[in-house]
Parts: sequence; C-alpha cells; structure tokens
Amino acid sequence: MVSTTPALDAVETAPRAKPHAATRRQIRGSSLLLVGRLLSMTLNFVSQVMIVRYLSKAEYGAFAYALSFVALGETVVTFGLDRAITRFLPIFHEREEYEKLFGALVMVVGVILSLGMILIVLTFVLQGWIAVALISDRLAVTLLLILIGLSPVQALDGVLLSLFAIFANPRAIFFRKYVVAPGLKIAVVLMLILGQSNVEFLAGGYLAAGALGVAIYTAILLRVLHRERLLARFDLRKLNLPVREVLAFTVPMLTTDLVYILLHSMDAVLLGHFQGTSDVAAFRVVQPAAELNKVVFSSFTLLFTPLAARMFARSDGEGINHLYWQTAVWISVISFPILAVTFSLARPLTLMLYGSRYEQSAIILALLSLGYYFHAALGFNGTTLMVYGKLRYIVSLNIGAAVANLLINLLLIPRYGALGAAIGTFGTLVVHNLLKQAGLRMGTGIHLFQWQYLRVYAIIALAAVGLLLAQVALSLHPYADFALAALVSAAVIGLNRRALQIGQTFPELLRLPFAHRIFSE
Repeated sequence: MVSTTPALDAVETAPRAKPHAATRRQIRGSSLLLVGRLLSMTLNFVSQVMIVRYLSKAEYGAFAYALSFVALGETVVTFGLDRAITRFLPIFHEREEYEKLFGALVMVVGVILSLGMILIVLTFVLQGWIAVALISDRLAVTLLLILIGLSPVQALDGVLLSLFAIFANPRAIFFRKYVVAPGLKIAVVLMLILGQSNVEFLAGGYLAAGALGVAIYTAILLRVLHRERLLARFDLRKLNLPVREVLAFTVPMLTTDLVYILLHSMDAVLLGHFQGTSDVAAFRVVQPAAELNKVVFSSFTLLFTPLAARMFARSDGEGINHLYWQTAVWISVISFPILAVTFSLARPLTLMLYGSRYEQSAIILALLSLGYYFHAALGFNGTTLMVYGKLRYIVSLNIGAAVANLLINLLLIPRYGALGAAIGTFGTLVVHNLLKQAGLRMGTGIHLFQWQYLRVYAIIALAAVGLLLAQVALSLHPYADFALAALVSAAVIGLNRRALQIGQTFPELLRLPFAHRIFSE
C-alpha cells in the first residue's frame, strides 16, 4: 500500500520513485553518516586520552572493567530487538498497519525497560558475589553499580537511532549520534578534570550524559513523528502487539551475535589457554587496525535496512538488487584505502605503530584485514537475507560458522598460535560470506554479478596485490609506501567512477574546479 508519509531524506522514498534515485539518496545519507562516524571516533579518542592521562592506572582499569560489563548488559537487554525494529516497522509503515507499527514499538521499549530493570536489580543484589567471584577490586564494583544503568539507556538509544533511520533524515542522526553524544562525553571529562573530581564522578557523568542524550533524542523524534502526522494515528485501544512475528524473527537472529562473539573474543580466550599472553598480545594488538575495514560497512548499515525493507514490502526486487550492488561497490571502493594500508602495507604499518617486537604480527594484520574487507566488500548479504525473512538459512549458516571457527581454532592455535587464530578467522569470514552470497542468489533473486560490478572488484584486487608486491620489491621508506598507497587509492576511485556514478550521486562536486573532468562519467 502507498505510504502517506512524504519522502524522507535518504531513508524513505515515494513508492513510485525510481530505484536508482532511492539508492543515490541512501548513499548520500550513508556518506554523511560515515563522516559523522569518523568525527565521533576522533572525539571519543580524545576523551579516552584525557581520561587515561587524568586517572591513575588502577582507576582507569576499574572504569574500563565496569564499562565492559555495561556493553555485555546492553547486548542482553536489547535481545536482538534492534534488528527487528529496522525490518518490521518499515514494512508495517508501507502497509499502513499502524496498530502493528506502534504495537511493535511499545513491545520493544517495554522489553528493554523490563530487562534493564531486572539487570540493575540483579547487579545490586549480587554485588557481594561479584566482589568475591569475579573481581576483588571494590572500586570496580562501585563503578559497576553506578554504570549498570547505562545498559538499558544505551539499548534505548540504539532503538531511537533505528527509528531515526526509518522516519527521519541523516542530518538528524548525524547531529544526535555523532555530535551530541561524544560532545556530552567530552563535557563530562572536562568537568572531571577542571573540578579535580574522582572516578565516581566520571561514572555518574557518563550515566547522566547517556540519559540526557536519550531525552534529547526522544524530543526530536516526537517532533519528527508529529510533523509526519504519525502521532495522530496512535490509538492505545487499537494496539496490536506482534509478539509472535517479532520473537520468531529475533530469537533465531541471536545466532548472529554468537558468530560475532566467537570471531572477536574466542580467539583471545583460546590463545591464552594454549599459548599464553604473548600470543594474545600479538593477535589483539593488530585487531583494532584490521577492524577499520568495517567502518564504512557499519556506517552504511543504518540506512540500508529500512530502505530495503520498504522495497521488500512493495515487492520491488529490481530496486533491492540495484540498492544492494550499488551500496556494495561504494563500500568496496571507499574502504580500499584502509585495505591498502592494513593489508598491502601491513608490515610497515605494524612496525610504525607497535615497534619491532611486534613485527611478526604483520602477517596477522594482513590476514585479518583481508577477511574483514572481504566481509564488507560483498555488501549486506546477511542483512538482505534477513529482510527477505530467510531465517532458517541464516541460522544454519551462523551455527555452522560458529562451530567451524571453533574447530579450526582448536586445530590451528595449539600448533601455530596467533597465526593459527588469524587463519581461522580469515577462513571463517570468507566461507561464511560466500555461502551467504549463494543464499542471496537462490533465495532472493539478487544477481551474483554484473559486468560493471565484476570490473570494480577486479581493479581492487589488482591494485591491492600490486601495491603489496611493490612494497616487498622496492623496500621504500614507510612514508613513501603510504604516499604510493594514496596514489593507488585515487586511481581505484578514478577507474571506478562510472560504476559509482559519483557525478549523479553528488552533483554538487561537479561545480568544483576540475571536478567535472575527474568525476564525470
């Protein structure tokens, strides 16, 4: 059915809008969010440096320990319902099933608040056991009791962010998530330092900043819903809670979280058990750099899911196919400079960042980077399968990937240590994504490849391998290596400008001097 809501910048499109126009708006919005994500990463890094320099090592360790429990609590409280929001609400909206739309929203918020309250109460009741069984540091327990309230607050923040992706424009998301949120944290840190306060003040400030952010987010969202005349359709007496639909989707999708945990945490646990802390350090030290290959992918996810769900509700297979591959090639090309530095120049980067004692971690960085890039470059295969409701296939793949990764690690880590863990992660990422890609072709009708897309990936592969060979053969100064990587990255973008449709997506660029010659197709 036709939505009564006007087009929303980069997220919602009119039912009869051309799929290419919808895709361009999605890419423009996602590019803005990528800029915001980079800004947020910078601000959060500044905050972390200020906190580390102000607090003692013991205080910072206790604060970081408490925050790790908050992150785990957020995962439990959310219960995978954030994924359900981005799939079901756009579909209900397109079909004008407003009683289900508001019913699902009330259900999700109610579950998060209920689980959050249970988590907080359990933490206070079990604080004595935590101090004995988990950690003997009383300061860490005290900070945990303060910060545990952040788990439901951050879970609600994630739900509100999903709602903005569905009903609002990327500029609102940019402002709230990438300016207000890190800005509030920096304000708390500045008050901590200028007021010569203690770490308990920092914990309380983080909790207050999170709650204030949710309040701001809620006020902005209510204004958006009122403007789009959606609040007028809310009727408490007609609410239809789609419990069975949402839980039937959410519970199986929790297997995705299982794969994530195994791929990002189990390696270190097994390395510590079989090899010791030196191998854990060799693996963990380069993992954050390798995961930068997923930054663009993560930034594009937020707007992709609701738009794909709307197209699915309209049975617009052509639109989803174009959205999928156009988004995938943008992610591939924009992420290439990160691949060039972390894969092709893994050795000089490792030596520059971590010193000669971590030289053996260069091959680990290269393998992990290639695996994460492969995962990102194939696009949102798992998300698209989720939109189409192919839950049985997703669950089977996720369980298979989890078991395979565990078995491979048990086989390789005792023999090869950190290198074995890197091989296991790389192999699991590649095979898992190839199988998801096969599922796309069989279950959704999305094309495996078209010539213009195959050409993009061929150029990227040749550029990455060529840069790697040049680095090995020429033995240039690291700065020269990075300059060469920048030139190769520019060449990759230039050669793929026709597939990216840069001039159509960002026509304002053509007004810049010489830009027409560079970006025109």
